[in-house]
Amino acid sequence: MRSTWQQADEWRMLGSMSLMTPAAQARTAPAPAAQARTATTPGDARRHELAAFLRSRRERIAPEQVGLPMTGRRRTPGLRREEVAQLAAVGVTWYTWLEQGRDIQVSTQVLDAVARALLLDPSERAHLFTLAAADDPAPVLECPSVTPSVRLMLEQLAPYPAQVVNSRYDVLAYNAPYTGIVGDLAAMPPEDRNVMWMAFTPSHFREVLVDYRTERLGMVARFRSAMAEHSSEPAWKALLARMLKASPDFAELWQRHDVMRPGNGIKRFQVPGVGLLSCEYTNFWLSPRLGTRMITYTPLDDQTRALMDKLPTKA
Repeated sequence: MRSTWQQADEWRMLGSMSLMTPAAQARTAPAPAAQARTATTPGDARRHELAAFLRSRRERIAPEQVGLPMTGRRRTPGLRREEVAQLAAVGVTWYTWLEQGRDIQVSTQVLDAVARALLLDPSERAHLFTLAAADDPAPVLECPSVTPSVRLMLEQLAPYPAQVVNSRYDVLAYNAPYTGIVGDLAAMPPEDRNVMWMAFTPSHFREVLVDYRTERLGMVARFRSAMAEHSSEPAWKALLARMLKASPDFAELWQRHDVMRPGNGIKRFQVPGVGLLSCEYTNFWLSPRLGTRMITYTPLDDQTRALMDKLPTKA
């Protein structure tokens, strides 16, 4: 990772490049053979795709959209390269090389400036950083809300239990049969409506989850994997601190540094007054990223199918 002074150096260099004479720029540019090289590697293909994407975004913006006057005849629609460079406060030559698919170093700060100059929406911004093989310093956070259509789907899944959780295991929505497994969620404090919290502290959910000791191994591993993208966020740090304080078992598993991606599987619940439920759980992702998801519990056998109609409900 570059230090602050190295990043400042890069910005000074990029600014000075725009003041170079054409002859000086030609001496600094990569050899013509490198320019003419076709995309033969994944890196080449990605840079060429990045170049085409930048050109398409630049050509759709009229100067007046970004507060620039209409001056002179324009051979192509949209902004000129030098205008994008001006708006992003980078060197014209550097931005030209970027649009030509040259193999140059690009800092996240400069990419952020280019994204703002080109008026990129959240999806376009994410695409820009992906093509540049860089981490977005200000990624668009996922909206945690549950839409009416998702709530309707939850209701229609009855008598099969279903819930919506985020990658932190907070329960965001659920149907009535799900309360037959975890208990009356509405009666719980909001901070306790978390599947991982219920699995590691005394709760109805832990009592009915047959294989809770092995299930908790996966929960902690998936939580650690997801937290890699959220380690600086207060809500994640607060949950981790609360879990470490409340459960020595969680603290022990946390120290193992196991990681795992979410997946589908089988869970068994011994529900009082109902019987043994053998369920297959399936994740349905509600966004392009592995964050908020709907989890459904469907019967593995005819006995479970019949018993699900007997689940106590607290909608």
